[in-house]
This record gives sequence, C-alpha cells and structure tokens, in this order.
Amino acid sequence: MIPAARSSSDDVAVAVLPALYVPEADQWLSTSTGRIAPEGYSWMQAVHWVAGSGLYKPRRYRSHGPRSFGPTTVRVAQELAQLFPCRPGVGYLVRRTGLSERSVEYHLGMLREAGLLAYIVRGTRISGETAQASEFTRMVPVEFDQALGIRTVLRDEDAPAYTRAACGIAEAGRELMAKLAKKAARKVRKPRSKTSSKAPAKGARRGAEQRVVTAVSDEVRCTPMQVGTSGLSTAGSTSLPPESKLASGVSKSPTPKKSKAKAGGRRKLNTVGRRFQLARELTQELGWLRGYSVPRIAWVARTVADAGWTLTDVKAWLHFRGEAAHVRRGSGLLAVLLANAENVLDTPAKRTAAIEQWRGTQEAARRDRIRQVRARTERYEGDWQAPVSRSVRLEVEAAFAQVRELDHGGRRQDPGDVGDGQDAGLELGAEELAALIATAEGELMQGETTLITGFGKETALRIFGADLVRRAQQIERLAHSSLTTIRYR
Repeated sequence: MIPAARSSSDDVAVAVLPALYVPEADQWLSTSTGRIAPEGYSWMQAVHWVAGSGLYKPRRYRSHGPRSFGPTTVRVAQELAQLFPCRPGVGYLVRRTGLSERSVEYHLGMLREAGLLAYIVRGTRISGETAQASEFTRMVPVEFDQALGIRTVLRDEDAPAYTRAACGIAEAGRELMAKLAKKAARKVRKPRSKTSSKAPAKGARRGAEQRVVTAVSDEVRCTPMQVGTSGLSTAGSTSLPPESKLASGVSKSPTPKKSKAKAGGRRKLNTVGRRFQLARELTQELGWLRGYSVPRIAWVARTVADAGWTLTDVKAWLHFRGEAAHVRRGSGLLAVLLANAENVLDTPAKRTAAIEQWRGTQEAARRDRIRQVRARTERYEGDWQAPVSRSVRLEVEAAFAQVRELDHGGRRQDPGDVGDGQDAGLELGAEELAALIATAEGELMQGETTLITGFGKETALRIFGADLVRRAQQIERLAHSSLTTIRYR
C-alpha cells in the first residue's frame, strides 16, 4: 500500500501496513522476502524507518527482552553497517557498544525479526572448539519498499528474488526518503548518564533522545550531544540587569557560579580516587609490591585509604608490624599487615608519633651503617681484603692486636718466641690439632681452601695429612677452571 503524499511523516503507512515480523524459519537469505541492501547507508535508512514506523514491537512475540525498537538497536545496527562482510562476533559488539552479551543477542534477534538481517551462515558453539561467528547479510524489508513506493527490478531473470535493485520511487515517498537520509548520515551515540540542573527531566530527555531515532518529521532536529528544544517559553522568568551593570558592555550574572577547578588545576579526589592513588604509591615505593595490580592493592588498602592514611603512614605502620625477608604473595601479606590498622592508629596524633618513631629508627640504622663502614675503612686501609677463612681471620686479628700493643707501648715479643710454620705445627697440642683439622674439613665442604693452602706444603702435609691436602689442591684447580662454578649454600 502506497500512502498519500503528506508533509509530516509516514502515519498513513503505519496505519495501513500490517505488522512487521519475520519468523525464525524465514530469517535466512534463501527464505527472506526482502532484498539485499546495496550498502550500509541505504540499509540505515531502512533501519531508521523501522524504528520510527512502530510496525515492529518485540513484546508482541516474547515476554522478555527490550520493549521497543529504540536507539540501542540503532547503535548496534550502526556497527553492523560498517562491517563487510557482515560477520560480527558478540564479543566485538560488546566492546564497541558497551552493552552486555545478552543485550547484544537480544538486539541482533530484533534486527532479524524486523527483516533487516538474514543469516548466510549461522555460527557454531561446540564445546572444546573455537566459536564461529554468524555471517549476516543486510536486508531491506519489502514493507519499506511498499511504504515509500520504491520500485524494484530483477535485472537477471535467473537470479534469486533477493537480488532485485531499486529503480525508482514514488513522488509521495521522496520527502520521507530525504528525512531518512539525514538520519542515516547522523551517528546515534550512547545517551549521557549524568543529569544537569539545566537539562530537562530524565523522562523528557529520554523521550527526546528516542525522537532523534524514531521520529521522521523535522520538528525535533538535534544532534546526539544535545536534547530537543522545549515548547515552554522562559521569557517570563527572565530579569534584565540594571543599566549600571551594562555600562562596560559586559553582562554579569547576579549570582556568580563557583568554579569547580582547584588551585593546582586538579579536582579533589573522591573515595575511589584516594584508594587508587595510595595503591599506586605503594606499588612504586615498596619493592615487594612492585608489579602488582593497582586495583587489587586499592581494594586491600581501602580501609586505611578511607581513614585518610598517606604513604608515609603506611610505611610507619609496616615498620611497627615488622617486615618479612621473603615475600611470596605481596597482596596477601599487605592485607595481613594492614588488618585493624585504622583502629589502632585511629587519630592523626598517633599516626604522627608512629612516623617519628619510624624515622628515628631509620636515622639510627643509617648512623650504624656509617659507623661500620668507617670502622672497616680504618681497619683495612688500602687494597688489602680480609681472608674468607674464619681461622685465618682470627690469626690476622691477633697479629693486628700485637702490633697495636707495640704501638701503644705494650710488651715487645722476642724474636725467638715465634718460630717457622713447621715448629708451630709441631708445638700444637692434640686437642688444638684436632680442632684445626675439623675446621679445615668444614671449610673444604664449603669449597674454601685458605686454611690449608696458607701453610707450606710440607707443613700442611704434616698437620692435615695427605688426603686433606689433595682435596684442597683439587678444589683449587676446579676454582680456576672456566667449566665449573663453586657456590655456597
């Protein structure tokens, strides 16, 4: 049925055309009564016509899902219009539109039931195999051609009926086609969720957004970034400023607005922002939290962040609780260490005292390290390094002690008191000799040969025996080989 020429919309077409619904058996290309859309732009004209005609209502055929063919369905159709071939995955549409997987499936089903999509290949969902996406072809319903008086022709008589092409349009449908062309050229975006005091009510804004998609008259002409114009006049509530305010040519509002911008150019963080800020600082400053997920650390430290703790407060508390040498799961350890922390240090004064104690401990540790380094430098000046063997270190320390005693006027030792290495080895008692051999065996087990090789060969054989000397020589040769590596456990 071709409607009479009207200047408004397709109200007559809606009244005389039957309901638009394609059953599941006819949702294939081979069984479809529509024709293939030549490109995405022409197909979007048909989509906007279906959205504004009201011929298709989902709730007529099911008790769940969307209630109408609205802006969300048009947004899904916009993504499909850009695909060639039209083979969208549900995951792809979820990422592009921000909808849930179930919502995407609902709107794809609505497009098929409205005759705008037809299956070419249906996707597979086989357990254990990769899921295959369905491939569609964009269709123009036959009701669209009838409503606008579009003439079609089948150029090849042997070709299927769905390959027919448009060859003309009735004069009565030209105005409506032009309006649909403008709608197809615009992008329908996701509506804003935030409300403004100057914006209309939620229901009025939603209706205006839906009119952007469904209406075909030019009464409401607005972009997705703004709402339709209101029919109420605000001239009655407008108050003109006095002439003194207009002397400089600048009109100022009697109630100046307060700027939301802060002095530093950044807005004040909310609760979630403070959690993420503290978590990011913890992952950067604490070595055993480096590389962990910031959202996870933010959830672990949410209680202290909500209590107003800073990074310094957390460090002081961790020092108070004690730090572990080996950390396997940093987020779990942090959750244990921060348990009930906001109740123990519940006031800023307590947190300040903990910080001072922590800084005092750090200063004491720093001074102790400086003292140790200074003592080591004074004790061992030059390039000489202390021996690794404990027994040799004891002997060296005893020698240094004797030198210091001589420098301070102590008893000078006679040259005859100290003999050569052979006499020293012979003068050792049985207990001292056994202790020295046991020490050498322990060092050999660790790969250390300094105690044995420190003596001459003959003296070492007389004191330690041929077996220990041979083992020491083998370890020395292995230590200088590039094929082996000696490590300590």
